[in-house]
Amino acid sequence: MKPLTLIIMDGWGISEKTTGNAVYLAQPKNFLNYLKEFPHTELKCSGKNVGLPEKTQGNSEVGHLHIGAGRIVFQPLMLINNEIKKGSFFENKVLLEAMKKAKKQGKKIHLMGLLSDEGVHSTTRHLNALLEMAKKVNAKKVFVHCFLDGRDVPERSAGKYLKKLQEKIKEIGVGEIASMIGRYYSMDRDNNWDRTEQALRLLTKGKGFKENNVLQAIENAYKRGEETDYYVKPILLNEKGLIEKNDAVIFFNFRSDRSRQLTKCFTEKKFNAPKVNFVCMTRYDKNIKAKIAFEQTKVKNNLGKVLAENGLKQLRVAETEKYAHVTFFFNSQEEKPNKSEERILVNSPKVPSYDLKPEMSAIEVKEKVLEEIEKNKFDVIIVNFANADLVGHSGKIDAVVKAIQTVDNCIGGIVESVLEKKGAVIIISDHGNAEQMFYENGKKCPAHTTNKVPFILISNEEKLKKAKLKKEAELIDVAPTMLELLEIKKPKEMTGKSLID
Repeated sequence: MKPLTLIIMDGWGISEKTTGNAVYLAQPKNFLNYLKEFPHTELKCSGKNVGLPEKTQGNSEVGHLHIGAGRIVFQPLMLINNEIKKGSFFENKVLLEAMKKAKKQGKKIHLMGLLSDEGVHSTTRHLNALLEMAKKVNAKKVFVHCFLDGRDVPERSAGKYLKKLQEKIKEIGVGEIASMIGRYYSMDRDNNWDRTEQALRLLTKGKGFKENNVLQAIENAYKRGEETDYYVKPILLNEKGLIEKNDAVIFFNFRSDRSRQLTKCFTEKKFNAPKVNFVCMTRYDKNIKAKIAFEQTKVKNNLGKVLAENGLKQLRVAETEKYAHVTFFFNSQEEKPNKSEERILVNSPKVPSYDLKPEMSAIEVKEKVLEEIEKNKFDVIIVNFANADLVGHSGKIDAVVKAIQTVDNCIGGIVESVLEKKGAVIIISDHGNAEQMFYENGKKCPAHTTNKVPFILISNEEKLKKAKLKKEAELIDVAPTMLELLEIKKPKEMTGKSLID
């Protein structure tokens, strides 16, 4: 069975509702035909099924991590929440040392990160705990730099979060909001360094709109035409809160992919940022020289490792936006490729928002995969199509429909090519998004969902065409299913099960 191809249609969820459902509106011909013709089931991909709190939406990071791991991997969100609950958070050596050193030297403590309670990249619970810790060490110069969301939460909800933060600061008795900026700038992951530089210039030089009133500042941003919190341009609220030499900077985002670029600005000399005592909440990248507050447990015997140890050649393909997901996260947060693992990166288009180019680089990704299939080189191919997720985040439903149709055309070409080679295809998603473009109140929903995602097993082999798939299924079952198809014994560490009944 060569090649066994795993297609991950990022952000493509399942919903019976048709209103605001871009997948339904797109009527993806190939996808719908596969559902009629081949065995399929639905995968749970949120909450406890991906190591997150109950009812928490999944995301691309945890999705790919669990697809590759074949077991539940408890996420930093849960780990840090438990530390706060137990009280051991307030004894964390790395965090305490950074705060105490800054206080002793008369320097400032800066808490920066995404102001959101959705638990995708950060949570206000962790920020509040850091403020409490600062109070415990009797720190006086504590400044908060807010990265506004508008993507995992409603598009114009920053005022609510800023007000709650003000109330919490007043209650605890320490901290000031020094600046705010949309995550479009501060959390770019697609090498748009011009955006990251705008965030750096705000934090260190105060470059941006000058405002005094926090809540009025966000209203003024909307009046300037900044459509959502995501795109809010740099705003300085307190000049005393600029990041300066020898200050302590704690980046409280726990998810790595969108934290790397800004972190590198403070930890690599070439960016000419002030030399600070920089702390990452978790390890964003093994090459980043910074202190880490919470390390994660290593995952042994993930899918990539097992394939390599069995002498199989594997290929990973994605465009820039999802490249880290099919490599770093799929490999349990290991940067180095496995033996006989090759990778192809296709550049994502340089546009302000992907609704302006809903095709993204899907066609180029498909063409690369087709080229490699023709070479008969790889036993396993893993490919990601980013469109349903990234265009879904724009909230522009017409563009999302085009994105879905683009992906559908692409998977059609790949499936046809694989079947000609007598291989097999598994089509899945990592989390929902495009199937729910509106909230119940009718407002645009740019966020992920907690809906299940598809699993389709495509093969012309008679036994597989007639296969019965388990109805109770989740992302961790994908790797064991692939191993069964490849006739490779599942390692004992994988707690997921093969979906072939």
